[in-house]
Amino acid sequence: MKMHNSTLGYLENAQGEYLMLHRVKKKVDVNKDKWIGVGGHFEEGESPDECFRREVFEETNLTLTSFRFRGVVTFLNDDGQGEYMYLFTADGWTGTLAGDCDEGDLAWVPKEQAPNLPGWEGDKIFLRLLAEDQPPFLLTLQYEQNRLVRAVLDGKNLKIAISPTGPRKACF
Repeated sequence: MKMHNSTLGYLENAQGEYLMLHRVKKKVDVNKDKWIGVGGHFEEGESPDECFRREVFEETNLTLTSFRFRGVVTFLNDDGQGEYMYLFTADGWTGTLAGDCDEGDLAWVPKEQAPNLPGWEGDKIFLRLLAEDQPPFLLTLQYEQNRLVRAVLDGKNLKIAISPTGPRKACF
């Protein structure tokens, strides 16, 4: 399996909201129509924090002044591609939020509503860990045909509840 490196982060404002990106602008996009944080793939020679700072600036026009590493999420997919995603939160920045982003539409979303937006099932797990202010964690999410089939948090398997009418949910 070929593994890629990326970052993802959630900027948190004083009103208890996350800055999120609704991925609606690219025709070919694995995240099409989903709500995610901001971030992206590493450039040659970049560290996780350098990538996160650069991606936040490119997507939002904001320069980070305070951010925190929260964990590593390993994605395993049935297409032979995998990813190590370094997860961050940020509570300090300068600049003016971009009015337009090539990736989608930026919006401030109340933190408690973020898990209810259309997104990846595994995102609900790490959004909960962020909300609970858990220490840095290792989370492995395995997907088959874009459905979450396995989740492992710090070496412990999480139970995946399968609903015939709704999405799958990880229980921990």
